[in-house]
Amino acid sequence: MAEITRSRVGVDTYLAPSGSLADSVILKALQSTVENCLAASETRLIIDLAQVPTVSSQVLEFLLEWRARILEKGGTLTLVNANTTILEVLSITEVINYIHVVNRGSMGMPPPKQPAIVTAVQTHQRLGDMLIAENLVTLEKIDKAYQLQSSTGKRLGAILIEKGWVSEIELLKILGKQLGIPYIYLRQGLWDPLAVKLLDREICLRLKLLPLFKVNDRLFIATSDPQDLRALDEVKQRTGFIIKPVLAKNEDIVRQFKDSSSANDLNVADYLSDLEEDFEVVESQISEDYATIDELSSGSPVINLINALIQRAIRDGASDIHIEPARKKSRIRFRIDGILYEVMNPSIDMYPALVSRLKVMANLDIAERRLPQDGRIQVNTQGRVVDLRFSSLPGIFGEKIVLRVLDKNKSLLDIDKLAMSPENQATFLKLLKRSHGLILVTGPTGSGKTTTLYAALNYLNSIEKSIVTIEDPVEYQIDIVNQNQVKEMIGLTFAKILKHVLRQDPDIVMIGEIREKETAEIAVQAALTGHLVLSTLHTNESTGAIARLIEMGIEPYLLSSSLIGVIAQRLVRTICQECKTSYIAEPDEVSRYGWQDKGQVRLFKGRGCPVCYDSGYKGRIATHEILKATSGLQKLMVTSPSQDELAAYVKQAGMKTLFDDGMERVLQGSTTIEEIARVVSYE
Repeated sequence: MAEITRSRVGVDTYLAPSGSLADSVILKALQSTVENCLAASETRLIIDLAQVPTVSSQVLEFLLEWRARILEKGGTLTLVNANTTILEVLSITEVINYIHVVNRGSMGMPPPKQPAIVTAVQTHQRLGDMLIAENLVTLEKIDKAYQLQSSTGKRLGAILIEKGWVSEIELLKILGKQLGIPYIYLRQGLWDPLAVKLLDREICLRLKLLPLFKVNDRLFIATSDPQDLRALDEVKQRTGFIIKPVLAKNEDIVRQFKDSSSANDLNVADYLSDLEEDFEVVESQISEDYATIDELSSGSPVINLINALIQRAIRDGASDIHIEPARKKSRIRFRIDGILYEVMNPSIDMYPALVSRLKVMANLDIAERRLPQDGRIQVNTQGRVVDLRFSSLPGIFGEKIVLRVLDKNKSLLDIDKLAMSPENQATFLKLLKRSHGLILVTGPTGSGKTTTLYAALNYLNSIEKSIVTIEDPVEYQIDIVNQNQVKEMIGLTFAKILKHVLRQDPDIVMIGEIREKETAEIAVQAALTGHLVLSTLHTNESTGAIARLIEMGIEPYLLSSSLIGVIAQRLVRTICQECKTSYIAEPDEVSRYGWQDKGQVRLFKGRGCPVCYDSGYKGRIATHEILKATSGLQKLMVTSPSQDELAAYVKQAGMKTLFDDGMERVLQGSTTIEEIARVVSYE
């Protein structure tokens, strides 16, 4: 039976469940513990939800029942440390109106009032007037929409969305204010699988709604059209419950309903719970029983869990999926916008089956657990093909798996989509139009160097040119371009392929990375003999590329004749549009960054919301600095300059640095000072 930690502090009794309260075993254990407390006249109960990821309809009903019984005895019931998802569930189901809830990091809040019935408070403003008041649409467009409404009979909101004058999210938020109905970003954890089953699949799809939670005689449903009384009445007649609508985007409703339907045999909550405290991993027992693992991994729960993870990662825009074991639990994390977020904790006895299933998908040896393995998985989901690069690494508790998500739909193969400043883009295009020379893109790992090269190749690609690439690995395939994969295990290195590529009459050569002297020498010679050569280098600044190549042994006079430009870049997170807010810059910030001539400076930041994992950021853009090989720089390169001499030259030339470009993005409202400071060093 699941353990519920129970402790006494003065007159208060703390109960700390560990695991999802959508899990019937853990919920039953909590119910039994509460009954024991009441029997022992412990009526000041505090339930700590710090280790609880999700809740069910049943636990919400239990909370209301326990509250009523505790009030009769003169006691109190308090919930503490609930995560964002649970707080949202408590809010949309109106349970928060009855239960005392203390937010994380808060010293407390006053007990709620006790209304008999919570009703929607409607405003008398028209929807169009509210949209105008929020500066979401102009009066002229509203008038046009009313005219179309008169002639077509369509609803005002539908017309505004069809015309692209208002986004569906903006409309739903204003509609929610007008009708007194909450708006949510629908995702897993905000619906109870048992509540979904209260309505047939066909009915939900036809009416375009999703049951969320059932609390006593009330059924909360997600809908994008709360004024469709016909649909709400039909649900009421079929279920017998009072229907409480909650606003959500239509596409989110359809997507979540498909997720709930495809996981009928899988209770994901079972995999979110921790093991018992007395459990310890014994490596030999985990890694030797191949027959049991194979049998387990072939079952639908494991397959469904892997499929759901990959689908969610692609939907959330994750670049990597980390699946890693620990002593008492395993951990699954997504890297989104360069930051890792924990999304799930499967039990450790399930972990080998997950690894085995992924190895089968990657066509690897599931019995080999002592050596690292690399493979590739291809999935067809959400109407497109997505590649996953598989990598395993043995550790003390088992193999860690990392899946790199290569989503072609997310790739930026267009220079116009690289978000360069107009000045930098114009300079970059001038470099690409040169007939020969060496162009380098620099930056640390994960700064988008390869993406920039792909966009450049796509810009240069034409039937009149012969373009050859040498990559490790080939991430995205481009038509007409001849792409080659490095295979160091058989001696097919960058340098060896490059020698043969130059005999293939290329116009443009892209080298994935210059790692050693031999590749650098051949690349410089190719640039000198009439080829346009593009490559990447791991340095922090654009000037660092020159110093690095000279340190590798490239003759300065050859480098000065071949190098035509260096692009340094970083990826910075952009402010989440769902929770974006503005503020006036402090006087010391204005002084520090030289904004005195700009008057009152308005900056932006994100408050944090479910859409952005409470980070305040969603998506990324690149900041750039471009160093052109001018005649002055060429003369300096011949003297084999140091890094300090190069930096002094760049400062004197007035080149816009990475930090300068980043601060322009801050003033434009795209990102924050804190994000630029995190990614770009400033002296």
